[in-house]
Amino acid sequence: MSSKTQSDRMFDALRADILACRILPGSKLRINDIAATSEVSLGAVREALSRLGAEDLVIAESQKGYRVAPLSVEDLQDLTEARVEIEGAALARSIARGDLDWETNLVAAWHRLSRISEREEDDRGLPTDQWALAHGAFHEALVKACGSAKLLQIRSQLYQQTERYRRYSGVVDRDRDVAGEHRRIFDAAIARDGAEAAKAISEHLRATAAIITGSFGRPDAADDDKRRRAV
Repeated sequence: MSSKTQSDRMFDALRADILACRILPGSKLRINDIAATSEVSLGAVREALSRLGAEDLVIAESQKGYRVAPLSVEDLQDLTEARVEIEGAALARSIARGDLDWETNLVAAWHRLSRISEREEDDRGLPTDQWALAHGAFHEALVKACGSAKLLQIRSQLYQQTERYRRYSGVVDRDRDVAGEHRRIFDAAIARDGAEAAKAISEHLRATAAIITGSFGRPDAADDDKRRRAV
């Protein structure tokens, strides 16, 4: 196996573990241990960590190595406002440029998401991976026709970083009509109503951030953290 292939494999594996919070925020990433456990070279691990740093998922500390980027209310708020701007711009372009293929793919993504309940939980009390994948595919389908690879890349990175907060918080608001929010966004996009779509998605993103922010001050947050460490 080439060093480049090893690096790609380590990047994908570490990125998935960080985003799913299987490696907790703030955790130290020991290059020697990762290389030994994964049976790859030290160089492959270093390259993977460097790439993760470019996505703001890990932090390089002088003389100390690497650590998973911490989470904070301030960072979540900043991420959310960036997503509102980027997602809104990408969605507006997609609505204006989207053709029949875009509509067809969006309808399919919406149909799949609408058939999977967010209230189906895994053994940690979080929405299932099946729902998370369908949710991500729906948001991606909305902006797929925006015509800018760079805009889509930035949007994807912001989405994944926000997902890390959602998974870490372990919050599902059972009084919130998430399906209704998605339906509102979908209807506006299909109707080519850019103003309504932008309003709907901004309110959707900010509502999610507000719920997650509230979870940071929960009395049982420490217990949740211990539970995640056992997973």
